[in-house]
Amino acid sequence: MAMTLEEAPWLGWLLVKALMRFAFMVANNLVAIPSYICYVIILQPLRVLDSKRFWYIEGIMYKWLLGMVASWGWYAGYTGKSENTFVVAQMMWLMDHIFKYTNFGIVSLVHGDFFIRQGRSYRDQQLLLLKKHLENNYRSRDRKWIVLFPEGGFLRKRRETSQAFAKKNNLPFLTNVTLPRSGATKIILNALVAQQKNGSPAGGDAKELDSKSKGLQWIIDTTIAYPKAEPIDIQTWILGYRKPTVTHVHYRIFPIKDVPLETDDLTTWLYQRFVEKEDLLSHFYETGAFPPSKGHKEAVSREMTLSNMWIFLIQSFAFLSGYMWYNIIQYFYHCLF
Repeated sequence: MAMTLEEAPWLGWLLVKALMRFAFMVANNLVAIPSYICYVIILQPLRVLDSKRFWYIEGIMYKWLLGMVASWGWYAGYTGKSENTFVVAQMMWLMDHIFKYTNFGIVSLVHGDFFIRQGRSYRDQQLLLLKKHLENNYRSRDRKWIVLFPEGGFLRKRRETSQAFAKKNNLPFLTNVTLPRSGATKIILNALVAQQKNGSPAGGDAKELDSKSKGLQWIIDTTIAYPKAEPIDIQTWILGYRKPTVTHVHYRIFPIKDVPLETDDLTTWLYQRFVEKEDLLSHFYETGAFPPSKGHKEAVSREMTLSNMWIFLIQSFAFLSGYMWYNIIQYFYHCLF
């Protein structure tokens, strides 16, 4: 289809905006990530003297970096709504190992996130590494939450394989989600759910335990719905060439004491949750909204917002820090050479 004269200026402006956004994000990364690393290095004595305070400060800087990334989409008009409001802090992420080689990879390594390699040949080894990683890094860094994607990959990459597995094993046939894998979930629960003397999980009503011995207390099940089932990819997030859109997020909360720990029962429990996700998403794509919770006629959505002032302050801090560290490094370089 030939481009009309009316479309040419709009496309030109779209290209200019995309290039400007890309240039800003490159600059943002060049100042923010090296500054984060420099602060972490200079704070190493505090890590020895007061590890908890060190990881608290590191967690704040990590949150600021995530806020910068979120702002890139926010100012392109990629906003969100949630049927509940939930804020995660002091968290550890489990992500595909390919993210280790992105610009944010070194930050995640320092923070203590876990990079998991996909594939049957790596599975047993990766689960052992995950168990060791949790034992060495989760509580020692005062983490409170862990972010896991049980489906193990992007829907477009895993859907066909998941459906073939479901057909072969007489499992639910899903189209909006894929069947979850229970291996990493089981490792996490076994490592981070406190055990009572009788071996049952100490749930949210185990008040006699202190906060450290309680371990995980809740599972927050998150379902994300995109308009027309079209996810926002990283290229769109960076360049902002798609029209503004609203992503909807649905939360459900399960007490950890209600989650089975045995492999077969846990797998069944996860399958049930993903069948429910399938129904939630089917309802959303048919009606444009998630189904209402019990006792409500319709789902109550809340805007997921970012504070312009907060974004301005953390971006200013990043660029000022970058300028400061550049001058410090340049000074020592000239002194040495």
